[in-house]
Amino acid sequence: MTASARRQVLSLYMRVFRVARSWQAESSLPQDTDREKRYIVQEARTLFRQNQQLTDQESIKKCIEECEARIEIGLHYRNPYPKPTYLPIMGLATQKGRKLRAQQRMRKQAKPVYLQSQDDT
Repeated sequence: MTASARRQVLSLYMRVFRVARSWQAESSLPQDTDREKRYIVQEARTLFRQNQQLTDQESIKKCIEECEARIEIGLHYRNPYPKPTYLPIMGLATQKGRKLRAQQRMRKQAKPVYLQSQDDT
C-alpha cells in the first residue's frame, strides 16, 4: 500500500468513528442511537480488518470508494444500515446451467458500489 493510500484509509477510518460518535438516530430514542452507534463501529472494524491484507491498488481503491459511498448514504438518509438491493430482471431464473451463470452475472453487475463487501445472497 502506498503512503497516500494508507493516509486516505486511516483518514476514512477516523471519519467513520467521528460519524459514530456524533450519530443521532432518526427516532431520537437513546436506545436506538446507542444501537446504531455500536453497529457503525462494529461494521467499520469488521470491514477494515477484513481488508487489512489487501495490497492490490485497484482493490484498495474500490474499498475506499465503497467506504465513502456508505458514509455519504448513511449521513444523507440518516440510516447506518446498508440499503437493500433488488433482483435484476430474470433474477429468479431456474437454477440450471447457462441460465444460472447468466443469473449470477446479472446479480453481480446489479450490486451497487456501497454493497461490494456484503456477502452474496
